[in-house]
Amino acid sequence: MDACFPRHRVLRFASILQQAGKFSIRISLANETTSKSGLGARWEELTLGLYDAVRFLGRLFRQAVSRPFDFQEIIRQCYEIGYRSLPLITLTGFVTGIVFTKQSRPSLVSFGATSWLPSLIAIAMIRALAPLVTALICAGKVGSNIGAELGSMKVTEQIDAMEVSGSRPFNFLIVTRVAASTLMIPVLAMYCAFVGLLGSFLNIYQNEKTSFVTFIADAFEQISFLDLGTSLTKAISFGFTIGAVACYKGFYASNGTQGVGKAANTAVVLSMFLIFMEELVIVQVSNWLR
Repeated sequence: MDACFPRHRVLRFASILQQAGKFSIRISLANETTSKSGLGARWEELTLGLYDAVRFLGRLFRQAVSRPFDFQEIIRQCYEIGYRSLPLITLTGFVTGIVFTKQSRPSLVSFGATSWLPSLIAIAMIRALAPLVTALICAGKVGSNIGAELGSMKVTEQIDAMEVSGSRPFNFLIVTRVAASTLMIPVLAMYCAFVGLLGSFLNIYQNEKTSFVTFIADAFEQISFLDLGTSLTKAISFGFTIGAVACYKGFYASNGTQGVGKAANTAVVLSMFLIFMEELVIVQVSNWLR
């Protein structure tokens, strides 16, 4: 045994293993330190982001009630957000009404309850589909547009130049866009509900030959003021969320053209996430009130 494994070789091998163990321990400690520093940096970034968001909202509310009011710019933004979104809202709402009617018909036919189809479509469109579909479409179209526009102005220092010149860029660029989106999303949601009901009526008329007056009477038979108020509340909160998030991301954009693309993309994703969260909360509150 001693001849095959001399003592000095065994001690040498044990020393090498000991050094390797110390090296591995140092590597693990270094990785742990790096991971802790990475988590600390992410936590710090999240905290600063929340602080900027709260400060942004506070400044938004203060500027919204302070004079002067840029009514001309608000009207122009209403045109950009509302009128230019009508073709897409029209197509989407019309298709949604037709598709939902076609999907619901077989279930009601099996129970012999096709007469409930107008009420079912009206409840679905007014309570949920119209404000939600409108908000998601505008989050993609309007949110990305506002985020990219303000982001490009930020990285090219146009906003800084406006602040130096004393032209109140926050009031002109941010407040007007948030106000316009808050005003126009409810209008677009009501229009989407009307177009969806129109598409549903055409499908029902094709199959049951129901008149338009009978369809409207049956559709609004189960609709209450609480349903209308809940739908309006959803649309207003969705509109404010889209405008505020898009303006916030564009106003704090950085890192050149890459930052502009990131601002537009983040504005859309974050707006959609908050829209679903608000939908959940408002539906829960409305169910408590029924």
